[in-house]
Amino acid sequence: MRSSFVSLVTLMTASALTTGCAISANERQVGTAAGAVVGGTVGHVLSGGSGIATVGGAAAGAVIGGELGAQNKRKRKDD
Repeated sequence: MRSSFVSLVTLMTASALTTGCAISANERQVGTAAGAVVGGTVGHVLSGGSGIATVGGAAAGAVIGGELGAQNKRKRKDD
């Protein structure tokens, strides 16, 4: 359990630091990064620390987050 928690904190910290470097990112990039963080975290927690589930969750989250970011950008242009 402890190693799972340490892995989760490490993943979240690395993701936050990487996302913080993208200061001039557009909505799609921000959505992709945020989705990858959330998806990876969910995959990690639900699988009990499986690396495959963490990567799979991050990939799925990135795709979903990128699409949501793109939709948000289109919506803001229409307003």
